[in-house]
Amino acid sequence: MKYTLRPATNQDREAVESLVFGVLAEYGLSADPGGTDSDLHDIQAAYHAAGGALDLMVGEAGTIVGSVGLVPLSSSLCELRKMYLVREVRGHGWGRVLLEHALKRASELGFSRVVLETASVLREAVSLYERFGFRRYAPDHLAARCDRAYYLDLPRKKSLSTPR
Repeated sequence: MKYTLRPATNQDREAVESLVFGVLAEYGLSADPGGTDSDLHDIQAAYHAAGGALDLMVGEAGTIVGSVGLVPLSSSLCELRKMYLVREVRGHGWGRVLLEHALKRASELGFSRVVLETASVLREAVSLYERFGFRRYAPDHLAARCDRAYYLDLPRKKSLSTPR
């Protein structure tokens, strides 16, 4: 199967909620539409207009099979959010593709550090983050369904020096 990545819009809200809430339920985690997941009520405001991104992995028939988002926390710091894949595409390298895409986008958007919160029950995701070099840390606050937090410092872009 071939998949493409595209920016999410508010018209995708119900499909993205279905994806996210469905994956959470598979792992016994609760959706939080009034809190942690309230960013899905207005995707364009929460992600794109804020200077971040929410991108979707879409199959040939237009079906959304994955998502990954970046929410700015400061000019140099963003949070990786809503990285989910439907069961059928997990275990085939698509998580790696989504994460590589998100880290490239974070760098393009000018961020130097990416943080994320996750639940240890999401073993495949935790393993992927750790393989990519994310390091655990203890934030001041974690979302109710999360018990781990990670950060990754992105490689600095080489600046072009001016010849003298």
